[in-house]
Amino acid sequence: MLSVYEGFFSGGARIVHSDVVLGLREGGQHHRVLSIHGEVHREATRQRMEDDACYRKLTAADVGVTSLGRTFGAGGAGGLDPAVFTGPELADTARATADADVVLSLKEQPLALLARAGLPRRPVVVCLHRSDPENQGRALGDLKAAIADGTVAAAVCCAESTRAAYEAAGVPAGLLHVIPNGVDLIRFRPDAARRLAARTALGVDPAAPVVVFAARYDGMKNVPLFLAAAAAWLDAVPDGHVLMCGAGMTTANPGLAGDIADAFAGAPDLPARLHLLGVRHDMETVYAASDVVALTSAWGEAAPLCLVEGMMCGAVPVTTDVGDSAAIVAGRGIVTPPDPQAIAAAWTEAVTRRDEFAPASAAARERFSRTRMIASYAALIDRVYAGSVQRIPQREDG
Repeated sequence: MLSVYEGFFSGGARIVHSDVVLGLREGGQHHRVLSIHGEVHREATRQRMEDDACYRKLTAADVGVTSLGRTFGAGGAGGLDPAVFTGPELADTARATADADVVLSLKEQPLALLARAGLPRRPVVVCLHRSDPENQGRALGDLKAAIADGTVAAAVCCAESTRAAYEAAGVPAGLLHVIPNGVDLIRFRPDAARRLAARTALGVDPAAPVVVFAARYDGMKNVPLFLAAAAAWLDAVPDGHVLMCGAGMTTANPGLAGDIADAFAGAPDLPARLHLLGVRHDMETVYAASDVVALTSAWGEAAPLCLVEGMMCGAVPVTTDVGDSAAIVAGRGIVTPPDPQAIAAAWTEAVTRRDEFAPASAAARERFSRTRMIASYAALIDRVYAGSVQRIPQREDG
């Protein structure tokens, strides 16, 4: 198996896909990963492949990871067309692809590379993680072209909203297979010791209500809406604390600093209870320390990982109605309109009803399990491989 990533940078899709690779390897498959970019500058953060937590987990498990060496963002792309590749880049891709029986594409962006003539013909399973295919630049066109020329054999949709959106955009329904995101239930669970340790490290009282926002700094996450709700909630809850973590969630990000200044104008004392944590590799501890996991996204979400991880750690999910979010939290959390006051009121309600929501979240653990997710991926890959042996000649174009 070969997985092709656009790059290693902070985000739920890369976490899920890397966990799938690790799980499939544990089940006996041989996996390698090829990353188009070796360094990415986005969310006001320089993200080197070698520093990424997913990269480190993969290589620690003896999954070979290589890169074409490109740099994206901050002027580092060198004017390269994302659909144009050099001879050495194509040669590296050909060597990586030749050893694979099936190729997994993390989202549709790598298809501009994988569909190039001259590369070994291998069935590609494209893994889709958003609900707005029309808002992905040229990616939807690349996906349709790769389907038309037979490169794509199947598509994994992490949510029903993803399947519906891509079918509406013209992707054949027979190619779309829904495999909901899952998490490691041993890692993501309520833990009183972690809760106390995290709160102690942050200087938060053990009994104080805590809301966490785990997201990268991106327009789709609607950070200004979240901060407006945070300002209203912190003003109404004198002992409340808000945690923000993810790429770009630091004081070094001028965009976030400006958003905070706007949201808390006239209330200069409230940001003292707003904790900017940046990228964290111990999210199970952050979630365990929290009472509410919040999401205020405006578009694009499919099956937000933060809602599942936070809920499995005992935090009540409170989210806007985007993608499959409402279905994920149904009976276990609260869906809000995109209004700051309504969101702040929902956080207070979630804190108050936390014990009431807990049994439903506990009962849903199997539904959100990593084991279930990986078994579903393995079954689909086996079907794709069996079909390729029967129908797709193992040849090289050109």
